Amino acid sequence: MFGRQKASSNRQYLDSTGSGRGAPGGAHYPLKSLRLPVFLIVALSTTVAGGWMMHDILSANGLTIFETTLLVFFVATFSWISVAFWSGFLGFVLQLSNRDPLTLTAQHGIAKSSQLDEFRTAVIMPVYNEDVDRVIAGFETSFRSMVATGNIDHFDFYLLSDSQSEAIKAQELRAWRHLQARLGHLADHIYYRNRTDNKNRKVGNIEEFCQRWGWRYEAMIVLDADSVMTGSCMVDLASRMKANPKLGLLQTVPIPVRQTTTFGRFLQFAASLCSPMLATGLAFWQTDNANYWGHNAIIRVQAFVTSCGLPVLPGKAPFGGEILSHDFVEAALLRRSGWQVLLDAKQGGSFEEVPGNILDYATRDRRWLQGNIQHLGLLGAAKLTLMSRLHMLLGAMAYLTSVLWFVMLLLSSLDAVSRAVAPKEFFSAGYQLFPSWPIAKTGVIISLLVVTACLLLLPKMFSLILACRDNAKSYGGVVRLSASAVFEFFFAVIIAPIMMVFHTCFVFSTLSGVNITWNAQPREGRTLSWGETFRRTWWVSLLALAWAGVTAYYTTTYFYWLLPVVTGLILAAPIIRWSSSPRVGLWLRKHRFLLSPSEACHCIELEELDHSLEQVRYDLSKPALDESINPELLPDVYLAMPKQSLFKYQKPKPAYKPTGTQPIVR
Repeated sequence: MFGRQKASSNRQYLDSTGSGRGAPGGAHYPLKSLRLPVFLIVALSTTVAGGWMMHDILSANGLTIFETTLLVFFVATFSWISVAFWSGFLGFVLQLSNRDPLTLTAQHGIAKSSQLDEFRTAVIMPVYNEDVDRVIAGFETSFRSMVATGNIDHFDFYLLSDSQSEAIKAQELRAWRHLQARLGHLADHIYYRNRTDNKNRKVGNIEEFCQRWGWRYEAMIVLDADSVMTGSCMVDLASRMKANPKLGLLQTVPIPVRQTTTFGRFLQFAASLCSPMLATGLAFWQTDNANYWGHNAIIRVQAFVTSCGLPVLPGKAPFGGEILSHDFVEAALLRRSGWQVLLDAKQGGSFEEVPGNILDYATRDRRWLQGNIQHLGLLGAAKLTLMSRLHMLLGAMAYLTSVLWFVMLLLSSLDAVSRAVAPKEFFSAGYQLFPSWPIAKTGVIISLLVVTACLLLLPKMFSLILACRDNAKSYGGVVRLSASAVFEFFFAVIIAPIMMVFHTCFVFSTLSGVNITWNAQPREGRTLSWGETFRRTWWVSLLALAWAGVTAYYTTTYFYWLLPVVTGLILAAPIIRWSSSPRVGLWLRKHRFLLSPSEACHCIELEELDHSLEQVRYDLSKPALDESINPELLPDVYLAMPKQSLFKYQKPKPAYKPTGTQPIVR
């Protein structure tokens, strides 16, 4: 452990509010009990209407096995589209009227508060074999931003390393000593720990922090290795946690930043444009039963310790073993224990980074998919709220819809080809006076296409309208904003089939029990080689060419409908290669296309991050500092963190306290 001991370290926090039920504080949420039922009724009604239209189309000439299966898959996919649309619509209405999604009161900006008194918060950053320079630079940037607020005495920052590579551990130690030297007396508020045994990965890392040092703090802000959070944002999160004793977790909406590649800038632009609106709609119908995304959130330590001890699930993968996507489950356990879990859609100053190319993005999705599929086995867990089960189901559906879409396309292709090659029978009965002409529901087909297009396109239009009204200059002006939105739409259409195929393969490999290792994800932009892109996509293009050739030969009309899908698949390699280019991405930025507010508004913290990154790289190029800069021990009190039974409810203890001491030897 590296850092310095503080005089207040022996203070123990014992919260007598227990699970948070009945505790004072918090806000009133009008019509809270009606929001979810009404939302589900509206979303399901839309799904039923779309399903009925598809049934009318398919049943006109009699349903085949292919068409019946196609109908079932269409309804499942359409339900996902419906939920996304109505969430976006609600967010649009609320933002258009400047209403808070929880209290429905008029809001004028974000109310800031810094009345922390004795409320102490730890800011923790768990890392595992990450790029040391980027980790230290982001850590220092968030820390210095906190110092600038004047509230540093209420916060401590922890870098919790699970790195196992000896080279990376040595780099972390060198960079940490240089950081201590740069901060001087402010280094009293920073701590570093390397866990030699990274049991249970990130879950075990945070669990050990809570067990050993959590008793010193009322709350903890969890950052990812690529996170940056402004000091004002962290102070506001802590203030809101202090003001509401019922609040167990408050999730912000992290916005991607610092992207240079075309694909990275596409994600960055789309997220900054659409995420706040969608999050506002989600916050409205989820109320105090929102979800946790694993980082850029504040959590009450007592709530986490007493409620979120994760068990090892019985059975084998994909549904058994260690819980991989822990965040959804932790949010569900907090809510099961009576704590509020809120989503703050308006809070600014919360940033993250995303993979800069499609292949790295797909690899990250592969990890998340494996964890989300596992949640399907937890839908029957005891005492979970309906909303928590819905979170788990929708999280899995985010990937399963790709499988459904892929199978739908295959089935419809098989059906179209089989109808094309089958002999036409106009007189199927023995004594039939008039022929049975095939019935084409052209009007219904067009209506369903229009409805589906509206459900997919209108949320993007809503977010564009809000951006034009509120901050078009931050996107380069109305003209460039509109042009960027059009580019974003067509690029999303062209890469959607590629992600569909990747996700389908990932789902089947996960269900077959194939596990992957969870390593550090690449975040810096890089241009992919032609060899790597062809190696990963040649079979996709080959499949698409065969698919297009068969449909074009047997049923030209259907081939034209399929063309947008197979085009992206056939051109997968050049699309992935081109979109990974920082040169093209920087050209777009130079001409202010796909511009995001984080770039146009010159966020101080993001500019400081670039400067800090240069400093860290320079320090790492120098000889190591004097070994006499040694760590001082931090008081270490071990707290029991009980493992929760997911299928048998056990009421958490109302409070927690130290059960003994265990000094650290590092």
